[in-house]
Amino acid sequence: MTPGFPTVRPRRLRSTPALRRLVASTRLSGADLVLPVFVKESLSEPTPIGSMPGVVQHTLDSLRAAASDAVEAGVGGLVLFGVPAVKDAGGSAADADDGIVNRALTALRADLGDATVLIADLCLCEYTDHGHCGIVADGAVLNDETLERYAAVAVAQARAGAHVVAPSGMMDGQVGAIRTALDAAGFAGLPVLAYSAKYASCFYGPFREAAEGAPQFGDRGGYQQDPARPVDEALREVALDLAEGADAVMVKPALAYLDVISAVRAAVDVPVAAYQVSGEYAMVEAAAANGWLDRRRAVLETLLSIRRAGADIVLTYWAAEAAEWLRA
Repeated sequence: MTPGFPTVRPRRLRSTPALRRLVASTRLSGADLVLPVFVKESLSEPTPIGSMPGVVQHTLDSLRAAASDAVEAGVGGLVLFGVPAVKDAGGSAADADDGIVNRALTALRADLGDATVLIADLCLCEYTDHGHCGIVADGAVLNDETLERYAAVAVAQARAGAHVVAPSGMMDGQVGAIRTALDAAGFAGLPVLAYSAKYASCFYGPFREAAEGAPQFGDRGGYQQDPARPVDEALREVALDLAEGADAVMVKPALAYLDVISAVRAAVDVPVAAYQVSGEYAMVEAAAANGWLDRRRAVLETLLSIRRAGADIVLTYWAAEAAEWLRA
């Protein structure tokens, strides 16, 4: 103890639940959360995803019901991923007027209006027969040719009813190409949420089952960020996206990249999102199913940690359930 100073006792502010709530510096609410949803063409009923207990590939009708329930629970928004009946090399279903995501956006916008935020994931991996995020030639993903496709998809999603488009392909210049296309098509007011720091992570495995979009050759390490690179590289990616017109930025995955979330939060004055990805979800669900973790506490603690790191928005498959808990 320093002479002349009273004894410091941090426990004084921890004595009761009410006191801990009063002095908490990080708070979590349903409005901070975005629910990722999968909608698959030609399904007759929702199909469970084996590696993601409790998550399904929706039919259009079941998606509408689930979206309504999530909004009623208090979630801040939904992000849509589509699984078309037919995939091809160019991912043509991504910008087709009758493509499954564009039909879903139109239906949800009619059902919910502006009561929630409909975010359209903008990539091609769910729609291509090779599973990569762009146009492929001679085994390589072509950057500039892919940008043309992203621009077309962005405009189609805007016309279908998206409140926000979220490019996730990690192509150089993607935000600028999308912003230019949206402005030219009369959607200058539509925001772009850029997946700016998206890493080539092993934690995407269950998602690839859900979206049926695993690469058919190679991997995505040539365009997604290397986990071994310094945080400065993520900050450069973020700065480039903001310079091209991004309105908000995202870090993906979340839990293994809390340092990146924190650094991005310190560097920018726009909203920062973080995606608690499928592998993070699956690990907690598996541990809880085996009785190794208290499921509810683990879910809320992980979400709180992502918010504490600096994320304003958390994309999580627990969004609707967590929003119900937080509202109670």
